[in-house]
Amino acid sequence: MDVENQDVLLEEEEDEEGGEGEEEDGETVLEELEQTIIPSYGAVTNQQALHMPEWAEFNLQPDSLYFNDGQRRIDFVLVYEDENKKEGHKKSFHRKQMRKRQAYQSNLISRALQLEATRTVLDEKCIFVKVHVPWEVLCKYAEIMHIRLPLQPSDLKTHDSAFGWIRKFFSVDKEIIKPEQDFFTAPFENDRLSDFYIQDKDTFFTPATRSRIAYFILCRGEYAIRDNVKKFGINKLLDSGIYKAAFPLHDSRFNHQSQDPTCPNERYLLYREWAHPRNILKLQPLDLVRKYYGEKIGIYFAWLGFYTQMLLLAAIVGLGCFLYGYFTRDNCTWSQEVCDPNIGGNIIMCPQCDQECTYWNLTITCESSKKLCIFDSFGTLVFAVFMGIWVTLFLEFWKRRQAELEYEWDTVEFLEQEEQVRPEYEARCRHVVVNEITQQEEHVPYTTCGKCMRMAFCTSAVLFWILLIVASVIGIIVYRLSVFLVFSATLPRHINGTEAIQKYLTPQAATSVSASIISFIIIMILNMVYEKVAIMITDFELPRTQTEYENSLTTKMFLFQFVNYYSSCFYIAFFKGKFVGYPGDPVYWLGKYRNEECDPGGCLLELTTQLTIIMGGKAIWNNIQEVLLPWLKNLIGRCCSANRSEKILPRWEEDYHLQSIGKLGLFYEYLEMVIQFGFVTLFVASFPLAPLLALINNLLEIRVDAWKITTQFRRMVPEKAQGIGAWQPIMQGIALLAVVTNAMIIAFTSDMIPRLVYYWSFSVPPYGNHSSYTMKGYINNTLSVFAVSDFRNESKPAFHPRFANQTTCRYRDFRYPPGHEYQYHHNIYYWHVIAAKLSFIIVMEHIIYFVKFAISYIIPDVSKETKSKIKREKYLTQMLLHENPLKSVKKNIGSIADKFLKEADFTLRPKYE
Repeated sequence: MDVENQDVLLEEEEDEEGGEGEEEDGETVLEELEQTIIPSYGAVTNQQALHMPEWAEFNLQPDSLYFNDGQRRIDFVLVYEDENKKEGHKKSFHRKQMRKRQAYQSNLISRALQLEATRTVLDEKCIFVKVHVPWEVLCKYAEIMHIRLPLQPSDLKTHDSAFGWIRKFFSVDKEIIKPEQDFFTAPFENDRLSDFYIQDKDTFFTPATRSRIAYFILCRGEYAIRDNVKKFGINKLLDSGIYKAAFPLHDSRFNHQSQDPTCPNERYLLYREWAHPRNILKLQPLDLVRKYYGEKIGIYFAWLGFYTQMLLLAAIVGLGCFLYGYFTRDNCTWSQEVCDPNIGGNIIMCPQCDQECTYWNLTITCESSKKLCIFDSFGTLVFAVFMGIWVTLFLEFWKRRQAELEYEWDTVEFLEQEEQVRPEYEARCRHVVVNEITQQEEHVPYTTCGKCMRMAFCTSAVLFWILLIVASVIGIIVYRLSVFLVFSATLPRHINGTEAIQKYLTPQAATSVSASIISFIIIMILNMVYEKVAIMITDFELPRTQTEYENSLTTKMFLFQFVNYYSSCFYIAFFKGKFVGYPGDPVYWLGKYRNEECDPGGCLLELTTQLTIIMGGKAIWNNIQEVLLPWLKNLIGRCCSANRSEKILPRWEEDYHLQSIGKLGLFYEYLEMVIQFGFVTLFVASFPLAPLLALINNLLEIRVDAWKITTQFRRMVPEKAQGIGAWQPIMQGIALLAVVTNAMIIAFTSDMIPRLVYYWSFSVPPYGNHSSYTMKGYINNTLSVFAVSDFRNESKPAFHPRFANQTTCRYRDFRYPPGHEYQYHHNIYYWHVIAAKLSFIIVMEHIIYFVKFAISYIIPDVSKETKSKIKREKYLTQMLLHENPLKSVKKNIGSIADKFLKEADFTLRPKYE
C-alpha cells in the first residue's frame, strides 16, 4: 500500500471519533464521490477503485527532467500540500479536498497519463506530482487538438534581405543558437503516422507541445459530478486550494548549464543571449523564444521588437523637429515681445479668477513662452503630418511581418482548426439548441434570451464604470479650478518682480504640475480597481474560446484605460481655455467655479507637461512593478527558507518557488504598450520627443520582460496565437483618431494658426500697419482690451494700491475694445482665425487620410514570397496526405482485381476444356 493510502486510512480512523457535524459532511463527500466520473462514464463506488500515483524518493539528480527511471519525461507538475501535515480542526474539509484530488488523479491515470509523486526536500509539507504523457496519448490528443507537425523538410529557397548585412551585426551568433530547421507541416492524423517526419519518437513532440497536450488533458480531467453537473479542470482545483500550483518545468537553471547531457539548456541560452542587459541592442532570437515559450509569447516579443524598430525612425524625425525648435527659439518674435520690458512689461493682464486674483504683468510668462517656442514651431506641423503617415507604415508592415510569422510558426489556420472550447464554457453547457449549419443538437450555456440579458448587463456595467472614470476627471477639473484661486492669492505677482521663483512658479504652472501629479496617482489607483471589474464582467459574459475571452477583456480594459489615461489630456487640449467668455462676462463651471484660462501662448505647454508626467511616471511605475516586485517576492521566499541553500533541490522544487505569471499572462504587457502607442500618436503634435522616450523605454522593456519571464517566473504553458488579437483593430482605431487629434491640437491648442493669419493678413494693410509681412506686433494684436469699470461686482478684484489708477487691462481673445459699436463682440480677426482653423483641419485630414489609404492599398498584407510558401505547402500536403494514399489504394485494388481474375480464370478453365 502506498504512502497516501496509508495516510487516508489513518485519517479515516481518526474521523470516526469526530462529532456529528463531521459525519454529515462526510456523508455529503461520499455522495459526491460516488458520482465521480471516470472516462468510461461509470461511478467510483468505493475508495479501492481509485488509481493512485507511483511514489518515489528524490534521486539527488537536480538537473533531471525525467521520472526516477530516467526514461519518462516530466511534461507537467502538480503541487499540493499534504493534509496530514496541516494544523487545524477542519478535518472533514481536508478529507473532502483529499478525495477530490484522489478522484482527479485517478481519472488522469484512467486517461493513460502516468503520475509519479515525490515529497518536498525542504519541509515535507508539499507533494509534487509529476505528469508524463505517453506516446499513444500524445498522438491521440495531437489529432484531437489539430496540432500541425512536420511532414518533410522545406525545399523552398530563402532570399536574403537587402539589409541582411546590417542585421548580421545585431543578430545572435548562429553557432550559439542554431537556426531551426524549416519543415512543411500538416494537422496530425494518427492513421497517417507514416507520412509524418518521425526520426525519433522522443523528439517528434517538442517539450512545449507535450506541455500543451498535458495541460489540455488536465483542464478536462473530472473530479466529481453533482446534481448532474460535471466538475472538472485543474484551474478549479487551483482556485479552491486543492492544488497549490500547476506548471511545466524549465529545462535548466537560467545562470548555469545543466549537467544532464540530454538537456538542451534553452533557458540558459535565452538568458545569456536574450534576457541579459548586455544584449539591449541585439535582435531577439524569436525562433528559440517561440520554441521554448510557445507562439503566444513569441508573437508578443516579435510585435514589441518590430514596434521598437519602427520607433527608431519616428524618434529621429521627432528629435530633429525638437532641435529645430530649440535652435530657432531665439528667432521667435512673439516670445521676444512677451519678454521685452518695453512691450510685455507695459502690458497689464486682467485677473484670471474672481476677487482673490489681481492684475498681473505679461512678462512673468516669459520663461514659459521661451519653452513654448521649442514645441510650437513649424517643425511641429511637419512632425504631425509625418506621424500620420508613420503609423500607417507601421501597421501595414506589421501585417506583412505577422503573415510571415503565421506561416513560419504554423498558425495560419489556427483559429479555424486548433482552438478548443474553454473548460469554463463547457461546464455551463446545460441548454440544448439546434445548430443552424449542421442541423444537429448541441449544448450551450444559455439561451438566446439569456445571452441578450448577459450582453445588456455587461454593456451597462462597462458604461457605468466609464462614467465613474469621467466623474474622477471632473473631480480633477474642480481641483484645478479651486486650487488656482489659492495659488493666485499666495504666489507673488508683482509687476516688477525679478525673483527667480517668479519666472517658473506661476499660478498656472503650479496648478498644472500639481494637478498632473494627482491625476497620475488617481489613474494608478483606478487601474487596480478596473482590472478586477473588467475580469468579473468578462467572466460573467462567459466567452466560448480563450481568444474570444481575451478579445472581450481587451476591449473592456482598453475602454477603461483610454478614458482613464487620456481624458485629462483631452480636457487640456480641447476644452481648457476654450469657453471662458471675457472678464466682464466669464463662464462658470458647475455654476460656481470660473473656467480656467490658458497662458497667452496657449495650453500647448501644459499639455506637454501632462504628457511628460504621465508617460514618465507610468514607465517608472511599471518597471517597479515588473522588476522589483517579483524579485523581492523571490528574495523573501529564499530568506524564509534559510536551509534551502544547504540542500540539493530538484528542478520541480526550484521552479515551484518562482512566481506565477497569472491567468492573463501577457495581457498587461500588451495593454502597457498600446497605451504608450496612444500617447506617441494621439498627442505627438504637442511633444515631438514622445517617440524618443518610447524608444528608450521599449529597449529596456524588451529585456526587462525577457529577464522577468526567464528568471523570476515559472515556465508558462505554451499557447498558440495567430496574431496580436484585438490589439490590432484597437491600434488601427488609434491611428485614425490620431490624425484628427493632432490636426485639432495644431488648430485649437497651439497658437500656430493665429500666428499664420496675422503674418499673412493682419500684419500688412488693410488690417495692419507694416509694409511687409512680419510677426512684429503680434502680441499686442492678439490681446483684447477690457475696461476696469465694466467688471461685475462678484468678479471685481480686491483693491490693491499698486493698481489704484488702472483703467484697462488685457486678456487673450479677439474682441472689439470698449467704446466700439460692437464692444466685446468677436472682431474680424476672430472669424479669419476660425475659418483658417477649420480649413486647416479639413485639408490636413484629407491629405493624410489619402496618403494613408494609398499606402494601405499599395502595400499588400501578405508578401509575394510568403504567398508562394503557403501555396507550396498546401500542394505538398495534398500530395502527401491525399494523393499518395489514393495511389496506394488504387495499386492495392488493382492487385486484388488481377488476383481475382487469375483465380476466376483458373476455376473456369476446366469446364471449358
